[in-house]
Amino acid sequence: MEKVLYSKEGHIAYITLNREEQLNCFDYETLETLGSIVEKVHLDKEVRAVIFTGAGEKAFSAGADLKERKKLNDSEVRRNVKAIRDVFTAVENLPQPTIAAINGYAFGGGFELALACDFRIAATEAKMGLTEVSWAIIPGAGGTQRLPRLIGLSKAMELILTAERITAQEALELGILNYLAGKDELLAECEKLAARITKNGPLAVQQAKYAVLQGSNVDLQTGLALEAKAYEVIIPTKDRVEALKAFSEKRAPEFKGE
Repeated sequence: MEKVLYSKEGHIAYITLNREEQLNCFDYETLETLGSIVEKVHLDKEVRAVIFTGAGEKAFSAGADLKERKKLNDSEVRRNVKAIRDVFTAVENLPQPTIAAINGYAFGGGFELALACDFRIAATEAKMGLTEVSWAIIPGAGGTQRLPRLIGLSKAMELILTAERITAQEALELGILNYLAGKDELLAECEKLAARITKNGPLAVQQAKYAVLQGSNVDLQTGLALEAKAYEVIIPTKDRVEALKAFSEKRAPEFKGE
């Protein structure tokens, strides 16, 4: 059985963690497979949005596979931690917008995968948290860096150091989630958001994402320079000319990503 499923419908790619009985936890093989799929998506110009989710109804992902982790020596643990960190960084660096469809538990590395995505929509029953310190380790796949940048230092520190598990409603109120949805409507809500994005110029969407992410951790003047650089990339594109032509002809533009 494949541990990660990949499919594509139109301009939307779907990546599903497929270890339902293990609550979609990450063992090393899963990380390798996920990394390969993310690399493929990065290079696919037809993909304009990516939705990540977990198989079944219980979990998005409950994090690292602790049954596997028990059997690993220190060197193998370092290998796994590096792999999960690198894969989630690759997710964050995807040029296409990414959406985490959090259909259930999102703990530890599962929550860190969601944090590496651009948007997070959760089922109302979902629960999430960076629970690593309760296992005498720390978040090692970006959680200590991405969560404070998302919700602020003090609250992120509280959640990390207490290993608290929060409800989807609490996550929404903290600004972790963009929306809540009923479990049966979760994927449809993610697809609605993806559709709102993919109707726009794909190269412009990618450059806007680049400017926001790269500019968020630098001073204003450096950020403005990054924005200017991103805009320069768009000026010679066919899509920009098509948008102006469509406006004058009072029709919807047909973007090609060129």
